[in-house]
Amino acid sequence: MGSDLGFGLVLPLLEQPVDGSTPRWTEIVALATQAEAIGLDTVWTADEIVWRFPEWSGPRGWWECLAMTGAVAARTSSIQVGTWVLSALQRNPAMIANAAETLDEISGGRFVLGLGAGHDGGGAAEFGYPGGRTVSRYAESLEIVVPMLRGETVTFEGEFHRAQGAEVVPQGPRPGQVPLMLGGHAPRTMTLSATHADIWSAFATTSSLPSAFEPLTHQLDQICESIGRDPATIGRSVGVFVEPGDADVAESIGFGVAITGSNDQIIETLAEFSSVGVTRVEIVPYPNTMATLERLAPALSALI
Repeated sequence: MGSDLGFGLVLPLLEQPVDGSTPRWTEIVALATQAEAIGLDTVWTADEIVWRFPEWSGPRGWWECLAMTGAVAARTSSIQVGTWVLSALQRNPAMIANAAETLDEISGGRFVLGLGAGHDGGGAAEFGYPGGRTVSRYAESLEIVVPMLRGETVTFEGEFHRAQGAEVVPQGPRPGQVPLMLGGHAPRTMTLSATHADIWSAFATTSSLPSAFEPLTHQLDQICESIGRDPATIGRSVGVFVEPGDADVAESIGFGVAITGSNDQIIETLAEFSSVGVTRVEIVPYPNTMATLERLAPALSALI
């Protein structure tokens, strides 16, 4: 069948919502190498601390994003490896650029820097991160991250962030060329994506179905046009839950309406994303295990 869409796999860094079981490194790296073997183009690592959902029996924690990204990059050989998405709230902006260059070196030029504003829930307060004005902090962070990522020396004095003659050295295999993917669901963050990013990123909140993303891609088109950017020059990546079969467990535990059904039905639904302005689909299998990925493999192989 084939498709013009790109497809990625979001790796399981979160403790299982239902029973709290921990995804072990052996499982995570096995999923990454299996995604590579299937022919997916990217594996992604999320940057979160702790999640609490009313449907869950307790809080669930996450493995640390940058450490896991470096490990996955070192154990794969051809698939892209990206952060989905790194939290600007939790990171010094100059060090974000330094980490991106380092990860591009480890991966041999396969790293994608996904970056977003982050949020002051989800364990941020417990870990000592500041609360409030997360988008303003993020906007300032980009004033340092973006030029440094593109090889410039940066001096910046803002309300939240500062740098004095900061530059990234040493440089990896693609100086100034690491792809930048910026997350955003609201007009202000989407405008930052349209201004700076190679790829705009969003994820499913209430529904993973293609129709749920059409208003966002339409809004992105309008924002691009308003700032003088050709909408065709920015990629559109969306993260969705895919649960083969008809159990609907993902929805019952707070992840919204998932993409479900037989492999043929899943293929049909995933193929529809191109018609709503999406260029990449990042898949979160439910449950996020090797058994689920193997069950989905025929559908994914038919799409790529």
